[in-house]
Amino acid sequence: MNKVIEMEFLEKAEIFKALAHPTRLFIIHTVKDKKMSVKELTELVGIDISTMSKHLDILKKHKIIEGDKFKNFIYYRLAIPCVLDFMSCAIKVINKK
Repeated sequence: MNKVIEMEFLEKAEIFKALAHPTRLFIIHTVKDKKMSVKELTELVGIDISTMSKHLDILKKHKIIEGDKFKNFIYYRLAIPCVLDFMSCAIKVINKK
């Protein structure tokens, strides 16, 4: 693949990488309708806070989620609702198998 083509699709590929983990897909699905804190998400998933923070950092880095600070807590919400279209598409692909 030549460098021009690679650079054109590299950023898009990074978004798919950010979405390529079950925990991150769960986070996106969970914060689509309401804001949730790291603690709340950690309790739902059953992982430690540091691991959850890493997942949230990846999603924030790609601007898929955003955090709103309230007192000592940050509540996360879905910043780009169209990302859920990926999940709808994935379900269609799965059902077609």
